[in-house]
Amino acid sequence: MRFEMKLLIACCGLDCEKCEARIATLDDDDRLREKVAKEWGEMNQMELQPEWINCLGCRTEGCKTFYCSDMCKIRKCVMQKGYNTCGDCSEMQTCGILGELATNAPEVYANLNGE
Repeated sequence: MRFEMKLLIACCGLDCEKCEARIATLDDDDRLREKVAKEWGEMNQMELQPEWINCLGCRTEGCKTFYCSDMCKIRKCVMQKGYNTCGDCSEMQTCGILGELATNAPEVYANLNGE
């Protein structure tokens, strides 16, 4: 890795520092948990309960949302390969899974490149 990756940059390049699930957890904000559960549930076509919205960050110690801890294909891949983030992978630019995320969050490539 060419630079020291911020700990709050997730495996996929999203910035956990800006994540509303993390903010709701840190602030113990039930209203924000409800908002996140509704939005993420609609986006992923699944029912999410507000009490499930607890996360301190993808690569930090502590709680994670069940999606991040158990379902995220990107996080599983990074962990299986022993990387910190997708930025450590030579296939980052051609990865279909990361590319799909980048369609909705193009900043992931810049974050993974330390820009």
